[in-house]
Amino acid sequence: CIRDRTSILGKIGIDGVESSLGTAIRTGVVLVMAWLIVFIKGKQHTLKVIPKNELGFICLSGLATGASWLCYFRALQLGNVNKVVPIDKSSTVLTILLALVFLGEPVSWLKGIAVILIGIGTFMMIEKKADSGEKMEKKSWLLYAVLSAVFASLTSILGKIGIDGVE
Repeated sequence: CIRDRTSILGKIGIDGVESSLGTAIRTGVVLVMAWLIVFIKGKQHTLKVIPKNELGFICLSGLATGASWLCYFRALQLGNVNKVVPIDKSSTVLTILLALVFLGEPVSWLKGIAVILIGIGTFMMIEKKADSGEKMEKKSWLLYAVLSAVFASLTSILGKIGIDGVE
């Protein structure tokens, strides 16, 4: 997965940079690349025909993405990649559950079992042996990692709603 590779690069790159500044720089690069693709494909003229309600959901999805990235980079800055990434990836489980609840997307028994196994695997990856040396304030990475996963899930759900009739 591309985000797995960017986790390592992000951890290295965020080391001496304030997390929100790092996120802003990364977002600028993504913005340039996305618009470049739009212009290469010749789709810039379709911007004016996007329905307002769908544009609203796309914008909300973008805000959720920004919040996810801010939390993700802060979590990377404070915690170990080996613990932050599995929690961030738990957004997969949350997204499937939110899609079931809000979008009515079906979940088969097989997919349900897979979701449970992903959840168990995530927990096992972050479960830590007793380490009395870690203070509570050093665990703040956990809050940011969880928020990153929540906002990543919302990105997917809001994006799905907003992209219905959009190229």
